[in-house]
Amino acid sequence: MIIGLEFELRNVMEHIIRLARQLNKEILIESRSPFDPVCPVNTPYPWQMLGCGNYAAVFSHPDHPEYVVKIYGRDEHGLLEEKKVYDRLGKHPGFSVCYHSEQRFLILKRIEGMTLYDCVHKGVKINESVIYDIDEAVGHARDKGLFPNDVHGKNVMISNNRGIIVDVSDFSRYETCRKWKDLRKAYFTIYKKTLYHFSIKIPYFVLNGVRIGYRYYRKLKISKKQGSK
Repeated sequence: MIIGLEFELRNVMEHIIRLARQLNKEILIESRSPFDPVCPVNTPYPWQMLGCGNYAAVFSHPDHPEYVVKIYGRDEHGLLEEKKVYDRLGKHPGFSVCYHSEQRFLILKRIEGMTLYDCVHKGVKINESVIYDIDEAVGHARDKGLFPNDVHGKNVMISNNRGIIVDVSDFSRYETCRKWKDLRKAYFTIYKKTLYHFSIKIPYFVLNGVRIGYRYYRKLKISKKQGSK
């Protein structure tokens, strides 16, 4: 029974690897600006694009909905670093799992749910337990000698009522990042006292404005800090 299951899982993985290699050959991903997400020019049928990030785009295939293929559009040397991050994290409920890596792409466990960013947009309540789940995941990453950078509303997802960090591509970069600390603070000082109690939908253009404003705010804080030295 167990041997048969292992054989079946191996066949599934071999099939998704073949599909991912073909997708990698056919896909074209553009990087118009270093400050904007990468953007696929074409998505071969029947693949579906699930989202784009700073370095890569993520796709799913209808034959294997439990997996995603993450293809790098720029900074491809970061793919190896991301694979190492997943290896160090091991199996943890606060993160996905990396099953396979090759040139330009990773095969990951698919996490289905809604990002905190989309929760605020759609008026879906974010419970405190989700924030504590991310706190625990961040602590686990630090215990493994990693640096949990770039943890923000678009990289945190609620799946089965748990908080999960879905992008660890910057966890090997030794630098200070306040994004999660600032988001956590905003949750308890603003969100919990207002939007938590009301099902209010916030338009994307407003959320995008907040995101841009936060970026300039952090740059200003860093500039002032450096100028005071």
